[in-house]
Amino acid sequence: MKKSAVGTMAMAFPAIVPSTVFGSKAPSERIHLACIGTGNQGFQDLKEAMHNDDVQMVAVCDVNRASYGYRDAKQYCGWEPAQRLVEEHYAKKERSGKYKGCDAYTDFRDVLDREDVDAVLIVTPDHWHAIMTLLAAQKRKDIYCEKPLSLTVADGRMMAEAVRRYGVVLQTGTQRRSSQPVRFACELVRNGRIGQLKRIIAHVAENNKTCPPGAWEPTPVPEGFDYEMWLGPAPWEPYHEDRCFYTFRFIDDYSGGQTTNFGAHSIDMAQWGHGTDDTGPVQVKDLGAVFPPDGLFNTATHVHFSALYEDGVELICKTANPSSLCRFEGTEGVVETGFGGVRSQPESLVRSVIGPDEIHLYEASNHMRNFLDCVRSRQEPSAPVEVGHRTATICHLGNIAMSLRRTLRWDPTAERLVGDEESNSLLSRPAREPWNWV
Repeated sequence: MKKSAVGTMAMAFPAIVPSTVFGSKAPSERIHLACIGTGNQGFQDLKEAMHNDDVQMVAVCDVNRASYGYRDAKQYCGWEPAQRLVEEHYAKKERSGKYKGCDAYTDFRDVLDREDVDAVLIVTPDHWHAIMTLLAAQKRKDIYCEKPLSLTVADGRMMAEAVRRYGVVLQTGTQRRSSQPVRFACELVRNGRIGQLKRIIAHVAENNKTCPPGAWEPTPVPEGFDYEMWLGPAPWEPYHEDRCFYTFRFIDDYSGGQTTNFGAHSIDMAQWGHGTDDTGPVQVKDLGAVFPPDGLFNTATHVHFSALYEDGVELICKTANPSSLCRFEGTEGVVETGFGGVRSQPESLVRSVIGPDEIHLYEASNHMRNFLDCVRSRQEPSAPVEVGHRTATICHLGNIAMSLRRTLRWDPTAERLVGDEESNSLLSRPAREPWNWV
């Protein structure tokens, strides 16, 4: 395979060895990371990982050299600014004030071929998550994969099987799993503080971008942008800037809209508080979602669906503020959590103490740090692959139900829709050559 490194040569550190040999901060003791996808979220994850003293960022990868126009017109991302960010970070620690030790790539496979890379951050559009995870797992690289975990139900199941088969660690980027307030709220629910759980309401955000009015026209591919690689397994379509960068999430070839973008958080909290991390609902129903008129963007602009579990608990997912809120309603009280801490009815519930003999959920205070700790310990992280897959599955089923305007019967064990072959055909997507080997 022809290499596509486009930056300076990376420092060739050996694999991790015990700290008793080299000391706790010796180069050989550091976890050697590479970041695949250096856009809006990629920059955030890159910074968070790099500021851990036991991490050495040895490579970055993106199909875009550099450009403005990600989350907003002023945001400047791509492999070149990411490489510069890494080298400036490490230069501050050198006496000379200089550092050249981070390679940059346009093809993620070249990153995975490096023996000195222990783990990768996958921060790409959703349609790339499955293929990158499968190849990383085969190369025995541990994985931090941003949410939503998958583009389809079938992709998520393949990812879960690959992680188990090759014995790698995967952390899904659903950071609420490493939030103390969210954990406490879910413990209140799991320990019966609100009585019998009856209903869960999960909010997703409104669309923060709108499709340009009228028919869209193809535009020239910018210099330094590998559009063919950006598309990858997705169907071929002519280039337009609104197809790529931040707004990919509003086109269903690449993402599931705000259903998967924010539902990956709020529905994940619902699953945790309900105690259904390893399963899912038995029925998913459209409640009147709204979709945009014909145009480039085609994911729901107003999300509204329900999911019914076998125990009678109903989950309602809808577009509402505050975004990423999860509300648990029981026979004796209510608990809400999300970005803003914990609220309850009665208010006294938030002063409740979870006793030593009650249910205590996985405790982690920082999502990236938890991943790095699990890379070392080989233990399950706070948001392992099965959890990410089950949460994403509910989001995908919601999108299918809303797009078809129907009620779906779901078998969470077989992961098939009952008596509905049209809907079952939407659980997977054909991949474009040469990526159709999965």
